[in-house]
Amino acid sequence: MSNSNSYTSPLVERYASREMRELFSPQKKFSTWRRLWLALAEAQKELGLDITAAQLCQMAEHLDDVDFARAGEYERQLRHDVMAHIHAFGDVAPDAKPIIHLGATSQFVVDNTDAILMREAIGLLVGKLVNVVNALASFALEHRDLPCLAFTHFQPAQMTTIGKRAALWCRDFLYDLDDLEYRLDGLEFRGVKGTTGTQASYLALFEGDHEKVEALDKIVAGKMSFEKVSRITGQTYSRKIDAGVAQVLAGIGATVHKFCNDVRLLAHRKEVEEPFESTQVGSSAMAYKRNPMRCERATGLARFLMDVASSPLHTAAEQWFERTLDDSANKRIVIPEAFLAADAILGIVLNVSRGLVVYPAVIAANAAAELPFMATENILMAAVKAGGDRQDLHERIRRHSQAAAQQVKEHGRPNDLIERLKGDEGFSGIDMDSLLDPASFTGRSSQQVDAFLDEMVEPVLKRYADRLGQKSELDV
Repeated sequence: MSNSNSYTSPLVERYASREMRELFSPQKKFSTWRRLWLALAEAQKELGLDITAAQLCQMAEHLDDVDFARAGEYERQLRHDVMAHIHAFGDVAPDAKPIIHLGATSQFVVDNTDAILMREAIGLLVGKLVNVVNALASFALEHRDLPCLAFTHFQPAQMTTIGKRAALWCRDFLYDLDDLEYRLDGLEFRGVKGTTGTQASYLALFEGDHEKVEALDKIVAGKMSFEKVSRITGQTYSRKIDAGVAQVLAGIGATVHKFCNDVRLLAHRKEVEEPFESTQVGSSAMAYKRNPMRCERATGLARFLMDVASSPLHTAAEQWFERTLDDSANKRIVIPEAFLAADAILGIVLNVSRGLVVYPAVIAANAAAELPFMATENILMAAVKAGGDRQDLHERIRRHSQAAAQQVKEHGRPNDLIERLKGDEGFSGIDMDSLLDPASFTGRSSQQVDAFLDEMVEPVLKRYADRLGQKSELDV
């Protein structure tokens, strides 16, 4: 059946990167199974089991040439995917067939492969996160001094700077990076534990030698480049591991959603926009439109990611005793899709953050419309210092502010508060224009940006210097 006649996840067809798609591909999965079987056999030989070099050589020669059609035939007969691939591997390595999967349970290959794939997937996300942090840090530095309106409740509040706002975005992504690093550092290899995690089958193979069973666990983990091995498991590693990783991915979704929503709101205000290419179409009907489609796409995918991440929590909660199989079908979908979604939205954010367009004139005009209200406290203080009565001046400002606001809201006229105050004898002699410099209302925004970049961003960028410079083109 051709792809055009069969559903394929949009995460695969449109959004996720080639690297992440390949990581969760059948080829990667089943070739990793074969590598695990080889590592197990090698370790068993090292510890004295009767396994020949010829058997290992035959296995090593067929790690990647997976016959998917043949494996599919076996699975239809056996109704068991692991057994199907054991037989398919045995067909091309017939001398090794008697010792493939010796003493193991299905979760030896399934869970250990999942741990390997999650480790590599987290590594890919770390690379993208570092590049996002770098892009937003550069943007924050470039615009550290550009005054703009700050908002609380999406109502104009005091002033901040474009750079300070970008630093807030950047800080959230650093939280996500910290969480990913924590999960990566703590990720454990399930190891060689047997059917219910007791290692009974291996103890039998090694005739009751507990030290050899312990050594087998560590040797196989080392061959797969894991330092940490689960000290205790049931049939599977604890599904709390999947749930914990999924929550970190959901956290990335929340950060992306917040960043992209902010950009969408700023685009509405015509202050900051995502990149828009010369031939890009904003609307099929309204040719003039520049819709924030990249950020809209990212928020939609982030919403999916935040929602799908709850499923591993249910799986962890529903495991009965040493294991129940209701984890399998769910896990096959949730873990790859969560990583693909996280990969996709970070790719979009990287593309957007490297190409943000800023409109200083609009930003200044929007600030000027609100600045008179914000400046009234400074005007009041200056007038009191000039000898005025604070209570009388406060009342004058209150009346003029309400009148000016009425002109703006009811008649759509410009904010004329300053003109009203200039015409009031209570404020005569006050140089109001000098009190209306937007930069004087941004507090320590610029200095906060500098401190944040120096103390929190630079160490990260130095640590990951070899990961910087990833491409950020989008396919659609």
